[in-house]
Amino acid sequence: MNILVVGGAGYIGSHVVREFLDRGHRVTVYDNLSSGLEQNLFPEAQFVKGDILDYDNLTSAMKGRFDALIHLAAFKAAGESMLNPQKYSVNNISGSINIINAAVETGIRNIVFSSSAAVFGEPEYLPIDEKHPTNPENYYGFTKLEIESFLKWYEKLKGIRFAALRYFNAAGYDVKGRITGLEKNPANLLPVVMEAACGMRAEVQVFGNDYDTADGTGVRDYIHVNDLAVGHVSALEYIVKNEQSLIVNLGSENGISVMEMIEEARRITGKPIPAKIAGRRPGDPAKLTATSQMAHDLLDWTARHSDIETLIRTSWNVYAKNMGL
Repeated sequence: MNILVVGGAGYIGSHVVREFLDRGHRVTVYDNLSSGLEQNLFPEAQFVKGDILDYDNLTSAMKGRFDALIHLAAFKAAGESMLNPQKYSVNNISGSINIINAAVETGIRNIVFSSSAAVFGEPEYLPIDEKHPTNPENYYGFTKLEIESFLKWYEKLKGIRFAALRYFNAAGYDVKGRITGLEKNPANLLPVVMEAACGMRAEVQVFGNDYDTADGTGVRDYIHVNDLAVGHVSALEYIVKNEQSLIVNLGSENGISVMEMIEEARRITGKPIPAKIAGRRPGDPAKLTATSQMAHDLLDWTARHSDIETLIRTSWNVYAKNMGL
């Protein structure tokens, strides 16, 4: 198939692009490089520099060529979204409407959307499955849920087929070492830990140590980015083959606490990694873990690289290489 990956120069996007290329698909990346990196582009893929807010450029890039698009273009820092909802409204919501409208206009009928476990909010039960109520606790999660709603309506009204992938905390780097671009201004735990290990930042802030968890710090379901990439390919194959849309969780089904991640990173890197306890952030649940049974059953998908050792070691390999350590 001929695939357009919107946001394909980013951290997750570049791994998704690599997986599609590895499977013999033709790929074009559309990215404004605001957070994506030229370093993450592959010579086998075409590249169009453009912004999702530029509807004319977006439509021009899509015209007459693609069997499907993968939508990974979003701001994703939950904490920032609570402070600056305007930014998230314009990019995540208005930008996504542009993408969907341009797809309709240019005849693209298959969309894989990078959604988020943030749509669930504070869990009512664990592990979270696809039937769990959606009640986002941060504005970022709200934007993702709204885009899912738009896709459902466009399915009814315009015949779009979509897969919304509700994934949890993406982490790690390509297990074969082919992607080495560091995220710009990361907010997620593992890259922050890696920056502290490299001396790029003084310490890791631990947001809350009084949660109802084993060590008091937040517990999350971390999924290796290679596993996510496989999930995107599998989801697209499913909606094309079955002509049926899909909303599915992609998670490792294992919870790792903030302090567990820091302590294991200290062991693997051999670095002290200073950590400072800070107050809780608004909108952060104590614990968030998934069941991925639906993905197992429908997509034959399993998280194969999402153990804590692989998550940290593949990250450290990239950070150490970039910093000359």
